[in-house]
Amino acid sequence: MDPYIVSARKYRPTTFDSVVGQEALTTTLKSAIAAGKLAHAYLFCGPRGVGKTTCARIFARTINCLNPTPTGDPCGSCESCMAFQEQRSFNIQELDAASNNSVDDMRELIDKVQIPPQVGRYKVFIIDEVHMLSTAAFNAFLKTLEEPPAHAIFILATTEKHKILPTILSRCQIFDFQRMTVADIVKHLLYVAQSEGITCDTEALHVIAEKADGGMRDALSIFDQVASFCGGNITYAKVIEDLNVLDYDEYFSMTNHLLKVEVPQAMLQLNGILAKGFDARIFINGLAGHLRNVLMCRDAQTLPLLDVSDQVRQRYQEQATRCKPTWLYSAIRLCTQCDQNYRTAGNKRLLVELTLIEAAQAAADDEGAGCGRGPIRKLKPLFQAPAAQQAAAGAPATKVPAQAPQHPTATAQPAPAPQPAAASTPPRPATSRPRRVVASLSINALGRDYDLKRQQATQATQQEAATTGRGTTAAQTTGRGVRLQPFDDDRLTYYWFSFAQKLPQEQNAMAGRLKNMQPHVTQNWQVEVTLDNEFVLEHMTRLRPSLTAYLREQLANDAIQLVYHVAAKDAQHRPYSQKEKLQDMLSRSPELAELCRNLQLELA
Repeated sequence: MDPYIVSARKYRPTTFDSVVGQEALTTTLKSAIAAGKLAHAYLFCGPRGVGKTTCARIFARTINCLNPTPTGDPCGSCESCMAFQEQRSFNIQELDAASNNSVDDMRELIDKVQIPPQVGRYKVFIIDEVHMLSTAAFNAFLKTLEEPPAHAIFILATTEKHKILPTILSRCQIFDFQRMTVADIVKHLLYVAQSEGITCDTEALHVIAEKADGGMRDALSIFDQVASFCGGNITYAKVIEDLNVLDYDEYFSMTNHLLKVEVPQAMLQLNGILAKGFDARIFINGLAGHLRNVLMCRDAQTLPLLDVSDQVRQRYQEQATRCKPTWLYSAIRLCTQCDQNYRTAGNKRLLVELTLIEAAQAAADDEGAGCGRGPIRKLKPLFQAPAAQQAAAGAPATKVPAQAPQHPTATAQPAPAPQPAAASTPPRPATSRPRRVVASLSINALGRDYDLKRQQATQATQQEAATTGRGTTAAQTTGRGVRLQPFDDDRLTYYWFSFAQKLPQEQNAMAGRLKNMQPHVTQNWQVEVTLDNEFVLEHMTRLRPSLTAYLREQLANDAIQLVYHVAAKDAQHRPYSQKEKLQDMLSRSPELAELCRNLQLELA
């Protein structure tokens, strides 16, 4: 019986045309050979199993072939080709730099370079894993690499180009080998399966190609393993079982549960996945990749970005029609954040479960979908109550007649007339005044004490208004139900800044502009604001509907109208000094000015 040879060696390419997935590089090498423009040093770099050493051997055989074919490939029958096939050629020498990386090994190689070839025209030295050479060996090799004999050609191969000295890189022609696509690997595996008489499913080969991660050697090794397990009949189910990878069905089913907000079913499916021995991080990464594929299927232009079979692509397209892009953005972001926090999480399973819960609830709530930039992370009740509890909860409650509140003065006096709203001014937020006053420590302490007393007085006024009936909407509306609650500039400024603080994160710049504005109320409840330029006017015009609605609601006045004025171009703006800032604060707060006079406080 003939000895068994693995597919990676048995089907190793022997010509440039048989190299898979590197058409640009092989075309360049063939053109250089045909034109006789050969460099003295080449550097082949790229991931493992993509054809670096194979192309180096084909190149060495081709330039030494005595009777090359019209296509530029070695004939395979001349003395030079036969010597290489029988592994007795002295013109092509390979050196493993991983185990021969000393200065002495490099000196021995330099001595061999001086000997001319006996058969053929060139002596080719293939140095594999050249990045493993020591610095001293690199330095000893520099001179020979730069000016070798006319008959010597060096081909250096490495998977880590960044570890090679720049002086070596500058002396070589560099060829970057790319990872092979899933389609190229599947095509080659079909050829190998037909040659070996093995039946296989295309979907099964897609799983093998994805597992290989762009390396043909890894793909052929996995193919041999699966072929032995399946007994010559490679099916999708057997490949999934043998390689212990998650099936497409798991991700499609999990996505359906999330779309239907079926949290209990999603938790049970996750438990089944973990029970099979899969790591939760592998699952969450696979789910993120699945959602990415679903997102790509929403546009016909991005369909080629999916390296899957036609049948699986149809399933992706069908599921994409039921997924909103906003939810896909949020779900992908949640999965990515889960992957980032997975390593440091104490309870890793709980982290994944919370991610699935948030993704499911984002599908039911458009507010949680957002744009994927920062989904609202909130949890709602997950599991439904028993039917008996639901029926009890759904029964109409017995109405209890309302009783009038008992207050010693509520019935004795009629409700007074509406008072000006200045007394019920809410406390200003810390950012309500853009002009910050730099004063002494004593002034700041007195100011804080003053603000605290003012807040207490405001709260007392509001409680009194609620008790006596003042400030209620019903008492200050017209017959048609239009609210006309009075307000002043202080209340207006408070809610103006409150609106600015509620703007989303992507509108931070606009929020800063709002905080620098000073709105004031005029006749007929018009709110006038002076803007710096036309650019700000354009953005404020977009905010007008939402800002007007917010102010009307918070100030209980339906007659509020926003009026914008653009400042004159010749208006001069200058920064305020500390003294001017203090004077402005004292003019706005007579009580604080009186304290400063009584205590003889001065600006620090």
